[in-house]
Amino acid sequence: MKQQQRFREFTFRHSRRLVKFSQRAPERAFVSLRSSAKGLSLEEAAERLARIGPNVALETEGSAALPILLKAFRNPFNYLILTLAVVSYLTDDLRAAVVMGSMIVLSVAFTFVQELRSSRAAEKLSAMVRTNVTVFRTGGVTPTLEIPVSDLVPGDVVQLSAGDMIPADMRLLTAKHLTVSQASLTGESVPVEKRAEAEPPEAKDLPDVKSLCLLGTSVASGVATAIVIHTGKETYFGSIAKSITAAKSETSFDEGVRRFTRLMLQFMAVMVPLVFLINGLTKGAWGDAFLFAIAVAVGLTPEMLPMIVTVNLAKGAMAMSKRKVIVKRLSAIQNFGAMNVLCTDKTGTLTEDQLVFGGTFDPLGKASEVPLRPAYLNSCFQSGLKNFLDAALIRHVDTLPAFSAVTGEVRVVDELPFDFDRKRMSVLVEEQGKLQLICKGAVEEVLSACGSVIFMGKHRVLDAAAREQFTNAAARLHDEGYRVIAVATRDMGKQACSMNDERELVLQGFVGFLDPPVKESAAEAVHTLAKYGVAVKILTGDNERVTAKVAEAVGLNVGRVLLGKEIAKMSDEQLTTAAQSITIFAKLTPDQKQRIVKALRAGGNVVGFMGDGINDAPALRAADVGISVNNAVDIAKETADIILLEKSLLALEQGVVEGRKVFGNIIKYIKMGASSNFGNVFSMLGASYLLPFLPMLPVQMLTQNLLYDFSQTGIPLDQVDEDYLLTPRKWEIGDIRKFMLFLGPVSSIFDYATFALMWFVFHANSPARQGLFQSGWFVEGLLSQTLIVHVIRTRKIPFIQSRASWPLTLTTLSVMAVCVAIPFTSVGTSLGFVPLPLAYFGPLFGLLVGYCVLAHMMKSWFIRKYGYN
Repeated sequence: MKQQQRFREFTFRHSRRLVKFSQRAPERAFVSLRSSAKGLSLEEAAERLARIGPNVALETEGSAALPILLKAFRNPFNYLILTLAVVSYLTDDLRAAVVMGSMIVLSVAFTFVQELRSSRAAEKLSAMVRTNVTVFRTGGVTPTLEIPVSDLVPGDVVQLSAGDMIPADMRLLTAKHLTVSQASLTGESVPVEKRAEAEPPEAKDLPDVKSLCLLGTSVASGVATAIVIHTGKETYFGSIAKSITAAKSETSFDEGVRRFTRLMLQFMAVMVPLVFLINGLTKGAWGDAFLFAIAVAVGLTPEMLPMIVTVNLAKGAMAMSKRKVIVKRLSAIQNFGAMNVLCTDKTGTLTEDQLVFGGTFDPLGKASEVPLRPAYLNSCFQSGLKNFLDAALIRHVDTLPAFSAVTGEVRVVDELPFDFDRKRMSVLVEEQGKLQLICKGAVEEVLSACGSVIFMGKHRVLDAAAREQFTNAAARLHDEGYRVIAVATRDMGKQACSMNDERELVLQGFVGFLDPPVKESAAEAVHTLAKYGVAVKILTGDNERVTAKVAEAVGLNVGRVLLGKEIAKMSDEQLTTAAQSITIFAKLTPDQKQRIVKALRAGGNVVGFMGDGINDAPALRAADVGISVNNAVDIAKETADIILLEKSLLALEQGVVEGRKVFGNIIKYIKMGASSNFGNVFSMLGASYLLPFLPMLPVQMLTQNLLYDFSQTGIPLDQVDEDYLLTPRKWEIGDIRKFMLFLGPVSSIFDYATFALMWFVFHANSPARQGLFQSGWFVEGLLSQTLIVHVIRTRKIPFIQSRASWPLTLTTLSVMAVCVAIPFTSVGTSLGFVPLPLAYFGPLFGLLVGYCVLAHMMKSWFIRKYGYN
């Protein structure tokens, strides 16, 4: 909260300074910044650069090996296992120390290698081409210089033209037909007008201030000069970067690991002291009891979890890389699987990055071809830079054979360029000896210049009632998602035109543009994500009507649209309640996008956010999984967990599936390990009290644990049932706890049956025959633990309706073979085992079959009562 408060104070302070500059005459900026119309001197610029620093708004994390290695080690289970390894070493139990140390090394190595590779791949994607900017400088050979953007300082006077990136926060000094694309800041796909005149003293968001140009935007048309006010981290863009420099908030995956670690520590805190006290009190050998208790602690610890998790995540990352998806942070894969809400911007994700022609309409808004030809001629023959609307209209008409020879029959005579006061432009053309003025532009401005209309074949005077009727028709088209311009004409009798000729025009109708067109893949992607239980929500800075139209086109239920100005008045609690049912959030600021993501998470959702602009960075940081694309701005790529090489929601389907596979295999290990380990310790409590000797020696327990861990190394390569993939999956610690409590004692039933078998049938009932008892329980315990993964890995009938993958089958069969053989070997003798009588294996087979059947029945009952996560 303090970080966020500092960010808001910083933004307010710097925003206020920028607004003050915008409200003053351009000349006063020279005085405040100690500059002039000729710019800074070379010496002054060098001194300011040394004092203020380079114009760099974002410092990337980079791919240095040491920070990534330390990050790979910071895992709760690594700390727990390391503690047990140290205790084992200090008590001269070197085998246990080596085993647990090896698990840590393998886990950290897997994580380190994968994240280092991902970071370096992402770094290559993020590399920017060195960009230069033209500035005025005194003291040089020429009045202007080309310098790197990073060398720009406050007070520099910069030249801007179409196609230039805005290199800093600047106040315009002069501007001619200047429009600026601010999509990366606001989400608005259409460029906005900028001008040099002082702003009136009224409250506006910074991007809406006409005399300011902000870092991260770009010039769409026109030329300008501007003076630099803020550079680098002091810019509006830099203030957004500051808001995300704090560590990423705890994600669903991080929280799940932390809570599971705490659960295991709670069980250990109860069970280990009990085992220690019971053995110490009943047998009097406190030293042996302590070593046995440490072995029990190791047995309760799923020490393979970090490696199982890492290998699963790495396997998922490799599978996703084949689908042109780069995973920067491995834990994001599991968060993908848990995700049930995907928030995305509109432009470029659900829609293409360009406008398209939507249709032509008569003055009442009905489809009509009449306005198409004059509108096309106007767009073709204007000499200025063609905007998005012109380009879309020309693209459409070029596909129509009837228009192929139009421009060859027509000659342009004169034109009236567009300006932001008139908000229209006109061309004078000659065709077959006749002169015609063609005007197109904003609806109200064109209508104000019209005196009549040709409608339904009749020439009518355009009175006030008709103007209102036609204005309402254009408004209806706008509500349907069109950007609308009006087209009017006038017959001329002279070879030149002036603005005075833009009067008594004849209204021809309207041209509509879709902003922008829906991607062909968008509807399919939304449907596919819905199939997997992922709701798509649109968070955009764009117009709510256009956004609603896009949402309808891709199959989203629009309902109520929540606007940024409404969100600004809501408390966090109110927003949390409202956000759950809203699909579209429009006219948002970057901070509001972040608030919505946090509100959705506060409502219990696992949230993904997909964005590529500067305005998306705070929300990317706040989400459980941040998703960006390789052509996004640097701050978005740096903040994201996952980078797509193809900007399409369809690319996310594979991520969702892989995430659920990863989670499914992790949960298999956790449920199997936690329940069987708990059952074993539950058995040890009873055996420690009932037997005159230890039910198993510490070294035997560690050997059993090591073999059991090896049998599970095939889990990352296991298959996951198709029906399991259809539902979002996340950590449910309460579910794991209940599973342990219900399934654990099932194994204890057969452990006690084994105790009775060894005690009464094979007479292993004295300290002299404890080796036989320990051998029998070692084999039964390890075989049952190894088999249980086949039962727990699926909700279906194991071995019949669902079979494990070959790697998992081979590892379990191999360990079972070693388990049966080890008491008959010299290794087994060194561990205190003795050969088992062959008569033991008949009852053992019956016990194992009974265990699998009862475990499956208990599992099925548990699923019916509590569900299957």
